[in-house]
Amino acid sequence: MASGRRRRPSTGRSEHKAVPKIGATPNFGGQMTTQSEQAFSALLEAVAATHTRMVEELADEPDTLLEAHKWVLSILQVAAEVNLWADTARPRFVEIVGPYKKWGGDNSDAFYCYAPIDPNRTYRVTLHPGDAVYMSLTVYGGPNDGRYSERIVGSVNSQEARRGPDGVIRIVLSPDEPAQQDADVAWIRLEPDAVAGITRDYLADPARGRRATWHIEADDPPDTYRQDDADLARRLRAMTTWVSEQAGIVPIPLGTPNAIDPPYPVPTSTFGWAAGDAAYAMGAFELEDDEALVIRGRSPECVFWNMCLWNRLLHTYNYDYERVTINGAQTTLEDDGSWIIIVSARRPSHPNWVSTAGHRKGRIWFRWFLPDHTPEQPQVEVLPVDTV
Repeated sequence: MASGRRRRPSTGRSEHKAVPKIGATPNFGGQMTTQSEQAFSALLEAVAATHTRMVEELADEPDTLLEAHKWVLSILQVAAEVNLWADTARPRFVEIVGPYKKWGGDNSDAFYCYAPIDPNRTYRVTLHPGDAVYMSLTVYGGPNDGRYSERIVGSVNSQEARRGPDGVIRIVLSPDEPAQQDADVAWIRLEPDAVAGITRDYLADPARGRRATWHIEADDPPDTYRQDDADLARRLRAMTTWVSEQAGIVPIPLGTPNAIDPPYPVPTSTFGWAAGDAAYAMGAFELEDDEALVIRGRSPECVFWNMCLWNRLLHTYNYDYERVTINGAQTTLEDDGSWIIIVSARRPSHPNWVSTAGHRKGRIWFRWFLPDHTPEQPQVEVLPVDTV
């Protein structure tokens, strides 16, 4: 269809712009005249360097390399949400892991949200539990420059918090104890280094269960907000630090294949945004298509437990199609209360199958929330998949 516009006469020269080479430092023209422009350029360089390293280190793992591209964009997205957009005066809980944000040890049963914290303010948090079987709010302390948190300042979980007559859990975060403390309201003292609040809620049936909903608001927020160049540059630099630090953690080594390490107890100290009320165990698999890793174990009394498969980026596989994680409510138990889980590429006859989703090797991760004792070490063996 004609547009009615006159065509420009040809100059005889190609008018296509040159495409920059992959891995080359982008040149956007112009001159860096503000702190923000300089910080933004440094962020792009950090992302490019991370991509280059992933291509080099995962060259022999094509499936994981494909996932690494999405992982890089996931941590960039989280970097923006926790550093660029974060507002301690009018905070929001924003989702930091999920089916389209895979990083840091995500899993299909859980929803994690983040809110920025100013230790000098008072915040009021409300939680509508939905169908979640375990929920917690943890306040972390440490630097506020894009680096991971260094310690847990305080936490409240759904087993210890009292619910109001309406079923809602209410929590106050403040540097000083409330003058009139309601018995139905939990309190977390904000220490001077408090910087972040992380929520966790786990569902036995995440596909159909109702998610918990969290809300946070600060007392006496300002009426207006204006940003300047120095503040935006600080936030962009924090994003760069976040991307670089997260990239420094992965890819993790595979470890001893087809083995599960002894579980370690609920930690007394944590790094980053780890939970302070869970026991964990890590393992690894390396299997041919006709092999299965048979894992036998027994879980202690706890509010929730699951097992996940990760790539070396601490990134679950796609759980929209196959079961790549399994939790206690989904597990068929043996007559004595123990369980058997089968990890394999092909579906076995056993009901507790977890698919490797096309990956020949990867990591295994167990977690038990609020266990009454440290779990026993799971036992493993490799068998032909047709025999299980």
